[in-house]
Amino acid sequence: MVNIRLDQYSQEEYSRGRSGLYCLLWWFVQGTLFRFSLHNMYNWRRFLLNSFGAKLGLGVHVRPSAKFTYPWKVTIGEYSWIGDNVEFYSLDEIVIGSHCVISQNSYLCTGSHKLNDPTFGLITKPINVKDGAWVASDVFVYPGVTIHELGVAGARSTIFKDIPANEVHIGFPAAFHKYRFPEEVTKENPVASIAQVHRIK
Repeated sequence: MVNIRLDQYSQEEYSRGRSGLYCLLWWFVQGTLFRFSLHNMYNWRRFLLNSFGAKLGLGVHVRPSAKFTYPWKVTIGEYSWIGDNVEFYSLDEIVIGSHCVISQNSYLCTGSHKLNDPTFGLITKPINVKDGAWVASDVFVYPGVTIHELGVAGARSTIFKDIPANEVHIGFPAAFHKYRFPEEVTKENPVASIAQVHRIK
């Protein structure tokens, strides 16, 4: 019989990217200056995140209850929205494109553990949410997942696999539900085709 030995668990091969003191400073700032800032102080929260190494573009809106484990491993493109109680468990890189929505209570998880390792070894993989995508409320995104341009992870879904461009996936585990926009939106250049869709309508 295999015994699980958590007393032998080690993170020696993992790098947080900053010193332990720096991490503690961020967690203090996040729990005070960030968390208790007023609702519409988006510029202030963007400033704090960027000051701790995050890369946030123009017009990004982050709610004060959102949490970032290591902001220096997070990139968010222009005019994206990060909702209430969203958690970026950023043991690895999390890249959010421009004009994306990460809705309330969603959890983007870049860390897991080796299932068949008695010492429960750590695994990290990046998450990529590309331009125009939407992660709806209360969604869990698994390590290593890419949600492609205009892709949608439906509310309360669990995303174990990549979501192709312009597809809506829902459920546990999430599966294809429908296309987000009509066929005029091509997979070759979906974001640029949105204007064409609106003109057609």
